Amino acid sequence: MIVDPVEALKKTVSATATATVAPTASVSPVPTVVPSLPEYQTASETGNRTLWVVFVVMTVASVVFSGMSWNVPMSKRLYHVITTLITITAALSYFAMASGHGASYHHVVERESHQHVPDTTHDIYREVYYARYIDWSITTPLLLLDLCLLAGMNGGSILIAIVADLIMILTGLFAAYGAEGTPQKWGWYAIACIAYLVVIWQLAYHGRGMAMNKGGKVGNFFAAIGGFTLIIWTVYPIIWGIADGSRNMNPDEEIIAYAILDILAKPIFGAWLLFTHQSMPESNVDLGGFWSQGLSGEGQIRVGDDDEGA
Repeated sequence: MIVDPVEALKKTVSATATATVAPTASVSPVPTVVPSLPEYQTASETGNRTLWVVFVVMTVASVVFSGMSWNVPMSKRLYHVITTLITITAALSYFAMASGHGASYHHVVERESHQHVPDTTHDIYREVYYARYIDWSITTPLLLLDLCLLAGMNGGSILIAIVADLIMILTGLFAAYGAEGTPQKWGWYAIACIAYLVVIWQLAYHGRGMAMNKGGKVGNFFAAIGGFTLIIWTVYPIIWGIADGSRNMNPDEEIIAYAILDILAKPIFGAWLLFTHQSMPESNVDLGGFWSQGLSGEGQIRVGDDDEGA
């Protein structure tokens, strides 16, 4: 029997191809984990422009308040000095934030659970504007001092209110840099809220009572501007809880929210206080002595008195 070599070659190739494409046992792919890139939550152009706008507003307010102080004698300029210092400090704070020198990144690690693979982590770096807390630690005690002087509160109540205010601001800063979702973070926040309640108590109870004793006009004005201030200050911890606390607000939204509150709490508050103060003599705080006249004859520092009897 003669075998055609061409046919034999075809049969060999066909058998080889059949063996190659024959089904084999399937193996499930091994689950893999692809690491995610770090997420940076930073302000965009909108947020930066907002910071610059507020810086200009605070600067203009400082110039206006300073100019208003020139029309009154130094002995009656205490409100003007305090209020101008508030807006100057705020202007410096916003300049620092707008120029990128008043913020740092807070590193947060989020853990994600999966069914068939190990847990994964996601790194988040969020901007925290620490310059804002420096601003508040200076301006809010000065704001309180304005209100306390208007009401005629005693020194002990003023000291308690200012110390409670500083505790509120500093514990808020500690909470902003606290680890995400930890009891310590919200513990600091709770302490800040308790300190704020102390401030409210001092103003609403002691402050209002003493303001009413100064007369109806002062009492009514203190109730109006004090209530305005307390409403605005109550919104601050709410924004903090949504933004720095639970991170449900992006940096741009946080900047805009705080910008609106700061404008209301500082330039608007200051203008309302100073213009009303000018038309209300009952609210005057008249300071003589060293504040307005410097060192008088008896108050001058003399050197060499001990040598006279030698």
